[in-house]
Amino acid sequence: MDINANVFSNEEITVTYEPRCCANAGICARQLSEVFRNSVIPWIDLEGAQTDAVINQINKCPSGALQYHFNQKDVA
Repeated sequence: MDINANVFSNEEITVTYEPRCCANAGICARQLSEVFRNSVIPWIDLEGAQTDAVINQINKCPSGALQYHFNQKDVA
């Protein structure tokens, strides 16, 4: 099984990062450093903040390199 190193998930969302699109503005790391970390691997830690805060920060990404989608919940 291949693992994409640029996909990060928690129970609520999945975040993708496309490094070729990244403008390297550093906005994500400066404004939400507990999630978007410069010198730690994995560099995105979705447990570092509430999901709403992560989504708000992703929406500020100037290049669109960071994207997210909500994980589907199983309906019983």
